[in-house]
Amino acid sequence: MSFVVINAITVPEGAGAELEARFGRRAGEVDSQPGFVHFRLLRPADGRSTWYVYTEWESREAFEAWASSPAFQHGHRGQQSSGPVSTSAELFTFEVVDLDTPQG
Repeated sequence: MSFVVINAITVPEGAGAELEARFGRRAGEVDSQPGFVHFRLLRPADGRSTWYVYTEWESREAFEAWASSPAFQHGHRGQQSSGPVSTSAELFTFEVVDLDTPQG
């Protein structure tokens, strides 16, 4: 069963481009992690200020292994000289329920 993690990041007006740039500089770093499936950065299209970082993993254990790894620490270290680009963040986790039924 797949495991999805969504980080809901509140971004002040005018800071979205910097958030995108920061993720762009790290693009592809998580791709080689065991159990990683998919990444998406979701920009709000309705005037809201919450961006979503969507990651999908083969399992909760794969996500937790990455979250406690040196690769995670490297990707999330405070290397940005302009300071924080968000005012808050909240993490949501989900198990994917596969409702597809076999054909035939």
